[in-house]
Amino acid sequence: MGPGVRGYDMDNLPQIRRCQDGRSLATMGPVHSTSDKSMRVRLKILVAFFLLMLSHSAFATGAEPAKDVQVDTSACTMAAAGDDDDKTISACGELIENEKTAKADRIKALIARAAAFGRKDNANRAVDDYETALQLDPTRADVYNARGEVRRKSGSFPKALADFGAAIKLKPDYAAARANYKSLAYEIERIGALIAVAGKPSFHCKTVRRAVEKAICANRELADLDREIHAMAVRVMGDARSFEDARKLQREQEAFIARRNAEFGRPGYDLRKAMKRRLTDIVGVDGY
Repeated sequence: MGPGVRGYDMDNLPQIRRCQDGRSLATMGPVHSTSDKSMRVRLKILVAFFLLMLSHSAFATGAEPAKDVQVDTSACTMAAAGDDDDKTISACGELIENEKTAKADRIKALIARAAAFGRKDNANRAVDDYETALQLDPTRADVYNARGEVRRKSGSFPKALADFGAAIKLKPDYAAARANYKSLAYEIERIGALIAVAGKPSFHCKTVRRAVEKAICANRELADLDREIHAMAVRVMGDARSFEDARKLQREQEAFIARRNAEFGRPGYDLRKAMKRRLTDIVGVDGY
């Protein structure tokens, strides 16, 4: 046998012979008997096992490999808590880009940076960070709701409504998401109604005969102004403190229409200017 464990020459180890009286004798000479050869094999196995145990013991009691140093998240956390958007974007950005950052910490950093981007009206960057956070953890209802708020602010109503709906699906008792969904759905409905009547005045254009009414029907801006004047006049009269106040407002509205009909077409009369002035007068009544 060649060199043994850790440089020991297993063929030159002391050989053990048994005397007739039972005592052992170590010799360095070669052994030729069958029993001595068997003893040599056993001794080699014992020595190899002993050296292996020593090696294992030394490894077990030696210095353990150093663990990865935990990434410091304090800068990102403090910046976010202090509402310092620029520092949050910078500090949390470094945390996000660090490959050693734990998943939970990266999600928190993404949410903090997204909120900072949102406050700085950088909707695209905010949405991107929220999207990345959801890829890491798609069960975060709060992230869906936050992304929906950013999209709503930027005018992306259908996507915002979908985000609020996703948040509610994940967390049915999520009050904030439910409130956002309800208010946005109402707003979309209202906008749809406004679009449906856009360019249409408060009266039916097919039955008009007066030149001023035909002019209003032919101009989208004037038609919208007429409809708004009518709607605000009705609202103000409905909120009047007394019947007399409401009757007074009605007389003022009737007087405006009569004056408009009579003066339209005369030199110097500006219909658009007159209608805008009337709307301003109505809106100014009782704080409207």
